Parts: sequence; C-alpha cells; structure tokens
Amino acid sequence: MVDNNHSTDETGEFKRSVSHFDDRIVSAPGAQWPVEPGRYRLVVSKACPWASRMLVVRRLLGLESALSLAVTDPIQDEKSWRFTLDPGNVDPVLGIRYLADAYAARDAQYDGGVSVPAIVDVPSGKLVTNDYLQMTLDLETEWTTHFRSGAWDLFPQKHRDEILEVSELVYRDLNNGVYRAGFATNQEKYEAAYDDVFARLDWLEERLSRRRFLVGDTITEADIRLFTTLVRFDPVYHGHFKCNRNKLSEMPALWAYTRDLYQTPGFTDTVDFDHIKRHYYVVHSDINPTGIVPKGPDLSGFTAPHGREALGGKPFGDGTPPSADAGAPAEA
Repeated sequence: MVDNNHSTDETGEFKRSVSHFDDRIVSAPGAQWPVEPGRYRLVVSKACPWASRMLVVRRLLGLESALSLAVTDPIQDEKSWRFTLDPGNVDPVLGIRYLADAYAARDAQYDGGVSVPAIVDVPSGKLVTNDYLQMTLDLETEWTTHFRSGAWDLFPQKHRDEILEVSELVYRDLNNGVYRAGFATNQEKYEAAYDDVFARLDWLEERLSRRRFLVGDTITEADIRLFTTLVRFDPVYHGHFKCNRNKLSEMPALWAYTRDLYQTPGFTDTVDFDHIKRHYYVVHSDINPTGIVPKGPDLSGFTAPHGREALGGKPFGDGTPPSADAGAPAEA
C-alpha cells in the first residue's frame, strides 16, 4: 500500500505537496464554480485530518443536504483513494472507482498526488478543488444562505485575523509538524520537528488552561483545525510518528479541551478511530513495514467528564447544536 501525498527531500526533511487545484466555489454572480446545492460532491477519508475538518464544518453548519458526501476506503492502493466502501466499488453519484478519475477528468496530463478532501463537480465529473486550507473557509463564508437554522459563525469577522494567526502557528508546528517528525529520514530533521511539536503543545496547554476555546468564546475554525490533529495524537502520532515526549492524555488542559470538543455534537460523529488507525499503520509501510495495527490505546477516556464549562464560553454561541440525525452516514 502507498500514500502518494508526501515526500522527503534530499536532506531527509518531509515536504507536503502543494494543492494543485485551488479553484474556489463562491457565491459571486458569474462565478466559474457557483455555490449551488446538489451540484458538488465532497470526497473525504475519515482517516485524514485535513478531510475531517470539512466533515466537522459541514456538519456544524448543516450543509449535509446542500453538499453530498463520499467516503473513501481508509486503505489506499497504487491509485490512491478508492470507493471500495460502496456497492460494486463505485461511488453511486460520481460513477467512478477512484478519486483519481475525477482528477483525470479535470486534467488528463496531471501526474501528481491524489489528495482529500476534494470537491467534485457532479455534472462534469471534474475535480474542482483539493485546496484543504481554503475549503473550510469557503464553506463558512460562501455557503451562508444554505446553513441550517441555528448555525453560528465559525469564522467571525472580528476574530478572523487572530483565527488565521493562531491557525498558522498550529499548522506550522503541530498539524504539519507531526508529519515532519514522522516522515523525516534524518535524525536532525526529526528532532527539530519533534521540538516544534512539543513547543507548540506546551504553548497550547498554557493558552487553553485560561480559556475554553482558542479564539473568542465560541467554537471557531481555529478549534476545528486543532481538534483533528489532537484527536489523532495518542492513537497515531505518539507512537507511529515518534512524537513520544508525552501523550496528549498527560497534558491536563489539552486533554480536557480535546474531550470537550469530542463530546460536542458535530465532532463526535465525524471521528472514526478504526479508519484512522488502519490508514496510518497499514498505508505508511515505509514507517510500519509489518502493517500491524496497534490494539491500543484505550479510547474510553474521550467520553470522561472534562469540566471545561467552568472556563466560560458557549460552544454554539447564540446558536444551537446540530440535530442528532443530521449526520446520518447514508448519503448518496
């Protein structure tokens, strides 16, 4: 099995592929890709932290009926993400076996990596975008007329600069830092990434000991971007990526913060630990050549009381949580 979305350079340092297709779906008149309910299909892997951001945002904003969902097998083969979870191994809406087919429909000469999340134009079968850094922001700002009743602003104007500033620090040192540690093939590069990871975790531990959420007093884009890395830390990054100074569960504020979000409607039902563990430990054969998936850790702690309410703040602000049945997995 292979993962074709990463590489290391000649110095042994991990390099993340740049999103090649960065078109945007926007609400402006005359847009090349206009916001249009039912026109697009979001393709994700529940194993992927970048794709999981889209799952959380889509769920919190109630965009399930406006933007349909395709979930890939957590195990890739030589053609990358595949639709083997669907009957006949074919996505029932796009009619394709591999996400790579949508990339080829967009650009027959493209020979780069095939990544998720991705949004595909259903009528043409063409990939629209795989720009994971922009996609959640566009859902939050361009699809507003299709939000559910009770949805709140995940990217509030008054906090946008701080959200982006904090998110960039978290991305550089933690979201991407764990990959820089895990895929490094040089001891010095690994140790530098390891130091970045734990320096940022220490910074977050201090920040979140004083406040319930990263920015402001409600859940925002910044929390979502952090959560999808934290929820994978003990099951994957601690051992598989050698980020083992300590476990997340040994950092009181961060562990309580992670439990707080995990137990929040819209987060819990987007997390699939089976997909997460099987993807990382099976697909990354250069790191784990045996393909053995660890039995642990004990995941029951995610549902333990967190006590974060004492710090104030309201997860949904003046809005409401998504309804219990809005995240039903059967979506064709």
